[in-house]
Order: sequence, then structure tokens, then C-alpha cells
Amino acid sequence: MKPGPIIAMILLIFLGMWLVLQPALSRSHSDLTVRVGAHEIMLMRVQVDGQSAYQVLSPASLRTDAPIPPNQLDNFLAVQIDEWNARPAFERHLLGFFNITSWGTFGWVAIGLIGQCAFFGRMFVQWIISERTRVSTVPEIFWWFSFAGGLCLFIYFVWRVDIVGVLGQSTGIVIYARNLRLIHKEKQRCLSTPDTSADPEPTA
Repeated sequence: MKPGPIIAMILLIFLGMWLVLQPALSRSHSDLTVRVGAHEIMLMRVQVDGQSAYQVLSPASLRTDAPIPPNQLDNFLAVQIDEWNARPAFERHLLGFFNITSWGTFGWVAIGLIGQCAFFGRMFVQWIISERTRVSTVPEIFWWFSFAGGLCLFIYFVWRVDIVGVLGQSTGIVIYARNLRLIHKEKQRCLSTPDTSADPEPTA
């Protein structure tokens, strides 16, 4: 086995872990986490002129330059609750269903859904082809679906800060790409090798 795929797999694992580690560290710095509907508001206690206050860590849309004094924290959270409840009920239910804070982040969920559909598609296509040939067959399209699905799910799990998903897909992506590379090289060998099966047999 060539070392290239193993090295690529290790590098992708470390890349995924590094991408997940950044937001995970910011979460660990949170002193207070409050759930408002689909929003998760994380705050860090800071000192301002010898007095305690709270700095918003996430979401980024609520960050301000001036920390929130403790006596204004209840009012701050009450405003967020009122804004959430002011949304239509169907919107609150859908955002909660997808576990997102706004429709602007639905694109990330769409990437994950596309990846999951590709993973289903690869097994469905493989099953149909195997049924037609009556032999268990893994077609080339299976690996293309796998690669596309794995890449989409890798991106989605990084956004979700899901280390389990990232580790699972980082290894798979390299395997799918390697299989596609081997298929391509086999096609190149077939094209470069002359077909002698149609040559006439020598006469006595």
C-alpha cells in the first residue's frame, strides 16, 4: 500500500480536529449559557472597572463592545425572548426542528442533507445494479456518490462542531478518493493496452 493515502487520511483527521477545536474552545470559556428558543446564548464573566459584567461570546449577532452589567442581564435576555416569541409559530417550530438560529444558517443544514441524500443514493444505485446483474456489484457511481456525500457531511459536521462525525468522514473521504483514483488508472491501462481478442487466428 502506498503511503500517500495514509498520510492524506492523517492530515485530514488533524484538519478536522483543528477546525472543531476552535469553536469548542470558545464554548469552554463560557460562564453562562442560556437557551432562548433555537438560540444558544453564551456569555463570559469579565471585570470592568472592578465590577463584574458579561460579554456575549455567541451568537456573533449579539456581540457588543460594551459588556452587560449584571443588573441589565435579565432585561437583555427578556428582549431576546420577546424577539423569539414575536416570530410566527411555524418559523419557530421549523428553526427548532432543524436546530438552527436563523434561516441564514439553513445553507449549512442543506449541505448536510445533500450529503445524506448522496449516501442514500450510493446504496440505492448499488442495490439496483446488483439486482439487475444478480451479482453483488460496486459501480463507479457508488464511489462518486460516496465522495460527494462524505465531503458534504464533513463540512456539515465541522459546522456542527461534531468531532465524532468529523472523524468518521475524514477517513472515508480519502478511501473514496483512492478508489476513484484506482478506477481511473485501470481505465487508462485498458486504453493503452491494445485489444488482441479480435485478431484472426494464424492459419496452418
